[in-house]
Amino acid sequence: MNRPTNILAVLAIVFFFGVALGAAGGESLPKIKPAPEFTLTKQDGKRLDLKELRGKVLAITFIFASCTDTCPLLTAKMAGIQDRLGPAFGAQVFFLSITVDPEHDTSAVLKRYAEAHRANMAGWAFLTGSPAEIREVARRYGIYYKKNARGDVDHTFLTSLVDQSGILRVQYMGVRFNPDEMLRDFQALLREEKAR
Repeated sequence: MNRPTNILAVLAIVFFFGVALGAAGGESLPKIKPAPEFTLTKQDGKRLDLKELRGKVLAITFIFASCTDTCPLLTAKMAGIQDRLGPAFGAQVFFLSITVDPEHDTSAVLKRYAEAHRANMAGWAFLTGSPAEIREVARRYGIYYKKNARGDVDHTFLTSLVDQSGILRVQYMGVRFNPDEMLRDFQALLREEKAR
Protein backbone atom coordinates (compact mmCIF):
# COMPACT_ATOMS: atom_id res chain seq x y z
CA MET A 1 0.00 0.00 0.00
CA ASN A 2 1.36 3.42 -0.93
CA ARG A 3 0.69 5.29 2.33
CA PRO A 4 1.75 8.83 1.30
CA THR A 5 -0.44 8.69 -1.83
CA ASN A 6 -3.45 7.42 0.13
CA ILE A 7 -2.97 10.04 2.85
CA LEU A 8 -2.70 12.79 0.24
CA ALA A 9 -5.85 11.58 -1.50
CA VAL A 10 -7.83 11.66 1.75
CA LEU A 11 -6.44 15.07 2.68
CA ALA A 12 -7.28 16.44 -0.75
CA ILE A 13 -10.89 15.33 -0.29
CA VAL A 14 -11.09 16.87 3.20
CA PHE A 15 -9.48 20.06 1.90
CA PHE A 16 -11.82 20.30 -1.09
CA PHE A 17 -14.99 19.84 0.93
CA GLY A 18 -13.78 21.99 3.82
CA VAL A 19 -12.86 24.92 1.61
CA ALA A 20 -15.87 24.50 -0.69
CA LEU A 21 -18.28 24.53 2.24
CA GLY A 22 -16.39 27.26 4.09
CA ALA A 23 -16.30 29.52 1.07
CA ALA A 24 -20.05 29.30 0.48
CA GLY A 25 -21.44 32.77 1.07
CA GLY A 26 -22.31 33.27 4.70
CA GLU A 27 -22.47 29.57 5.59
CA SER A 28 -20.58 28.31 8.58
CA LEU A 29 -17.48 26.22 8.17
CA PRO A 30 -17.98 22.45 8.42
CA LYS A 31 -17.24 20.63 11.67
CA ILE A 32 -14.77 17.88 10.75
CA LYS A 33 -13.94 16.29 14.12
CA PRO A 34 -12.46 17.15 17.54
CA ALA A 35 -8.89 18.39 17.04
CA PRO A 36 -6.40 15.75 18.24
CA GLU A 37 -4.97 16.72 21.63
CA PHE A 38 -1.25 17.03 22.28
CA THR A 39 1.31 18.42 24.74
CA LEU A 40 4.59 19.69 23.25
CA THR A 41 7.48 22.00 24.17
CA LYS A 42 7.46 25.68 23.16
CA GLN A 43 10.34 27.83 21.93
CA ASP A 44 10.83 29.05 25.53
CA GLY A 45 11.25 25.49 26.83
CA LYS A 46 7.85 25.38 28.59
CA ARG A 47 5.30 22.66 27.86
CA LEU A 48 2.04 23.61 26.17
CA ASP A 49 -1.11 21.51 26.26
CA LEU A 50 -3.54 22.18 23.42
CA LYS A 51 -6.38 22.37 25.97
CA GLU A 52 -4.77 25.53 27.42
CA LEU A 53 -5.78 27.36 24.25
CA ARG A 54 -9.47 26.44 24.39
CA GLY A 55 -11.53 29.57 23.75
CA LYS A 56 -9.25 30.74 20.90
CA VAL A 57 -9.31 30.02 17.19
CA LEU A 58 -6.14 28.11 16.28
CA ALA A 59 -4.09 27.65 13.13
CA ILE A 60 -1.81 24.59 13.30
CA THR A 61 1.02 24.21 10.78
CA PHE A 62 3.98 21.83 10.42
CA ILE A 63 7.43 23.18 9.49
CA PHE A 64 11.12 22.67 10.20
CA ALA A 65 13.70 25.36 10.86
CA SER A 66 16.41 24.34 8.38
CA CYS A 67 13.94 24.23 5.47
CA THR A 68 15.03 26.62 2.72
CA ASP A 69 12.05 26.62 0.39
CA THR A 70 8.42 25.91 1.28
CA CYS A 71 8.45 26.29 5.10
CA PRO A 72 9.71 29.90 5.00
CA LEU A 73 7.00 30.72 2.44
CA LEU A 74 4.30 29.24 4.69
CA THR A 75 5.67 30.98 7.79
CA ALA A 76 5.87 34.31 5.94
CA LYS A 77 2.28 33.91 4.76
CA MET A 78 1.15 33.20 8.33
CA ALA A 79 3.14 36.23 9.58
CA GLY A 80 1.23 38.39 7.08
CA ILE A 81 -2.09 37.02 8.38
CA GLN A 82 -0.85 37.60 11.94
CA ASP A 83 -0.42 41.30 11.13
CA ARG A 84 -3.81 41.56 9.45
CA LEU A 85 -5.63 40.08 12.46
CA GLY A 86 -4.73 43.16 14.53
CA PRO A 87 -5.77 43.05 18.20
CA ALA A 88 -7.55 39.70 17.74
CA PHE A 89 -4.13 38.04 17.32
CA GLY A 90 -3.07 36.52 20.62
CA ALA A 91 -6.29 37.48 22.41
CA GLN A 92 -8.67 35.49 20.20
CA VAL A 93 -6.49 33.79 17.57
CA PHE A 94 -3.37 31.71 18.18
CA PHE A 95 -0.92 30.04 15.77
CA LEU A 96 0.98 26.82 16.45
CA SER A 97 3.90 25.76 14.25
CA ILE A 98 5.07 22.20 14.97
CA THR A 99 8.45 20.95 13.79
CA VAL A 100 8.81 17.73 11.80
CA ASP A 101 12.55 17.66 12.59
CA PRO A 102 12.65 17.29 16.40
CA GLU A 103 16.21 15.93 16.41
CA HIS A 104 17.47 19.28 15.10
CA ASP A 105 14.76 21.73 16.15
CA THR A 106 15.34 22.35 19.84
CA SER A 107 13.46 25.11 21.64
CA ALA A 108 16.42 27.45 21.09
CA VAL A 109 16.52 26.71 17.34
CA LEU A 110 12.78 27.33 17.05
CA LYS A 111 13.08 30.58 19.02
CA ARG A 112 15.65 31.89 16.52
CA TYR A 113 13.45 30.75 13.62
CA ALA A 114 10.42 32.53 15.12
CA GLU A 115 12.37 35.76 15.65
CA ALA A 116 13.74 35.65 12.09
CA HIS A 117 10.18 35.42 10.76
CA ARG A 118 8.73 38.26 12.89
CA ALA A 119 6.45 35.92 14.83
CA ASN A 120 4.56 37.67 17.61
CA MET A 121 5.02 35.34 20.60
CA ALA A 122 1.90 36.74 22.27
CA GLY A 123 -0.08 34.65 19.81
CA TRP A 124 2.28 32.17 18.19
CA ALA A 125 4.11 29.15 19.61
CA PHE A 126 6.76 27.06 17.84
CA LEU A 127 6.66 23.53 19.17
CA THR A 128 9.00 20.57 19.41
CA GLY A 129 9.06 17.34 21.36
CA SER A 130 10.55 13.89 21.36
CA PRO A 131 10.62 12.07 18.00
CA ALA A 132 7.83 9.81 19.29
CA GLU A 133 5.66 12.78 20.34
CA ILE A 134 6.11 14.54 17.00
CA ARG A 135 5.47 11.34 15.06
CA GLU A 136 2.18 10.82 16.92
CA VAL A 137 0.97 14.43 16.55
CA ALA A 138 1.85 14.44 12.84
CA ARG A 139 0.03 11.14 12.31
CA ARG A 140 -3.09 12.37 14.09
CA TYR A 141 -3.17 15.55 11.98
CA GLY A 142 -2.63 13.68 8.70
CA ILE A 143 0.97 14.79 8.16
CA TYR A 144 3.40 12.46 6.43
CA TYR A 145 7.11 13.25 6.80
CA LYS A 146 10.43 11.54 6.16
CA LYS A 147 14.01 12.75 6.51
CA ASN A 148 15.99 12.23 3.30
CA ALA A 149 19.70 11.44 2.85
CA ARG A 150 20.65 15.15 2.68
CA GLY A 151 19.02 15.81 6.05
CA ASP A 152 16.03 17.69 4.62
CA VAL A 153 12.55 16.59 5.64
CA ASP A 154 9.97 15.83 2.97
CA HIS A 155 6.50 16.41 4.41
CA THR A 156 2.94 17.25 3.54
CA PHE A 157 1.82 20.83 4.08
CA LEU A 158 -1.51 21.03 5.82
CA THR A 159 -2.73 23.96 7.89
CA SER A 160 -5.62 23.16 10.23
CA LEU A 161 -8.07 25.68 11.69
CA VAL A 162 -9.54 24.72 15.06
CA ASP A 163 -12.44 26.60 16.62
CA GLN A 164 -12.84 27.88 20.18
CA SER A 165 -14.46 24.61 21.27
CA GLY A 166 -11.55 22.50 20.02
CA ILE A 167 -13.23 21.30 16.82
CA LEU A 168 -11.26 20.97 13.58
CA ARG A 169 -13.14 23.11 11.05
CA VAL A 170 -11.10 23.40 7.84
CA GLN A 171 -7.72 22.37 6.45
CA TYR A 172 -5.66 24.11 3.77
CA MET A 173 -3.42 21.91 1.65
CA GLY A 174 -0.06 23.25 0.51
CA VAL A 175 1.21 26.82 0.81
CA ARG A 176 -0.61 28.37 -2.14
CA PHE A 177 -3.85 28.98 -0.25
CA ASN A 178 -5.32 32.46 -0.46
CA PRO A 179 -4.51 34.41 2.75
CA ASP A 180 -7.67 36.48 2.22
CA GLU A 181 -9.70 33.28 2.39
CA MET A 182 -8.00 32.17 5.60
CA LEU A 183 -8.58 35.60 7.12
CA ARG A 184 -12.28 35.34 6.21
CA ASP A 185 -12.42 31.90 7.85
CA PHE A 186 -10.85 33.28 11.04
CA GLN A 187 -13.37 36.11 11.06
CA ALA A 188 -16.26 33.68 10.46
CA LEU A 189 -15.20 31.57 13.44
CA LEU A 190 -14.85 34.66 15.63
CA ARG A 191 -18.33 35.84 14.60
CA GLU A 192 -19.72 32.38 15.32
CA GLU A 193 -18.48 32.58 18.90
CA LYS A 194 -20.03 36.03 19.39
CA ALA A 195 -23.39 34.73 18.12
CA ARG A 196 -23.55 32.01 20.81
